Amino acid sequence: DKTLLQKYYLNVFNGIFLALGLMLLTFGLWLLFERNNLFSVLFSSSKNELVTYISLILLGIGSVITFMSAIGFLGSVVEIKCLLVIYMIFQILMFVILMAILVLIIMKKEEVYNQWNRRIDEVISEYENESLAEREPVWSILNAVQHNMKCCGRYNATQWERNINKKNSTQIPCSCTKSSLKKWFCDVPRNSTYSMGCEEYLNAWFENNVLILTAITISLLITQV
Repeated sequence: DKTLLQKYYLNVFNGIFLALGLMLLTFGLWLLFERNNLFSVLFSSSKNELVTYISLILLGIGSVITFMSAIGFLGSVVEIKCLLVIYMIFQILMFVILMAILVLIIMKKEEVYNQWNRRIDEVISEYENESLAEREPVWSILNAVQHNMKCCGRYNATQWERNINKKNSTQIPCSCTKSSLKKWFCDVPRNSTYSMGCEEYLNAWFENNVLILTAITISLLITQV
């Protein structure tokens, strides 16, 4: 009875561990291959390839957890002592790695957040620069954010005064207005543009993703304990 009970609990917790590992794996794949998400697009041109590093770390950990869970299931069902010992060693190593990642998320969150805001400001400055045509996907996503959230600029519409790619200083992105024109800039009165900045929405999106990643890591640690 003890053996059956131990098998049952090992497989239940191992199943939870596997599900969380697959979530990390999916998160990493999403960052690596889905280049139309806001985070990936904003950092796609950064020299430090931040998104690639984060996604590869998540993919690596997710793959190891998935492999480790398979060993745990096999070891408990077939009752192979060697596999259970390997499973235990992997669990200890993974616990240390996850602790390090949790500390890294907490320590580096502010740095990534500052880079995030700097990139948004850079995108606004570069917007509709003819020599940077390859950045159009970034501008399109910014337009979608402004249009859907009825906001303009990161903090407000006056931020667009920094953009030197306009034909005249009174122009504003069409996405900052109720206009349905498919152009980069529109000639409209300033009082007809959205006055609220997009910072609150963008920061909430960033915080939610950091929170999900932190929650998965903490859940993995609790499950391991």
